[in-house]
Amino acid sequence: MQSEQLYRFIHERKLAVISTTSPSRNPQSALVGIAVSPQLHIVFDTVKSSRKYANLKADPRISLVVGWDAEVTVQYEGIATEPKGEALQQAQHIYFQTWPDGRERQQWPGITWFLITPLWIRYSDFDSHQIEEMTFPTTDPPR
Repeated sequence: MQSEQLYRFIHERKLAVISTTSPSRNPQSALVGIAVSPQLHIVFDTVKSSRKYANLKADPRISLVVGWDAEVTVQYEGIATEPKGEALQQAQHIYFQTWPDGRERQQWPGITWFLITPLWIRYSDFDSHQIEEMTFPTTDPPR
């Protein structure tokens, strides 16, 4: 599967279930609204009082699942960072294209965004028996 096809698949869906690890090493999951860049970086917002925020600040490893209709999914593993400065503006631009109402949430106390850099992606379409995996170099996320 080409990156462009993965981008379209993820872009057409606006929700993902993310999983993080708590400080006591327990798995914790949450449904979040997402946006994706053509480079397959995923952006979501949250508040600093959430469990996922504390979890990701302690351990930036994250996994997520996008899509579940008709047994077609993307499993995604990556590293989540809280962008600052110009990187934050770029992440917000990506996010606001998908979630225009996100601009209003900028006024919420403690609102922040995470940018996920992919490490591994698996596309699965069980109806057509298509399963493909992609790995990515472990580089620093865009700043």
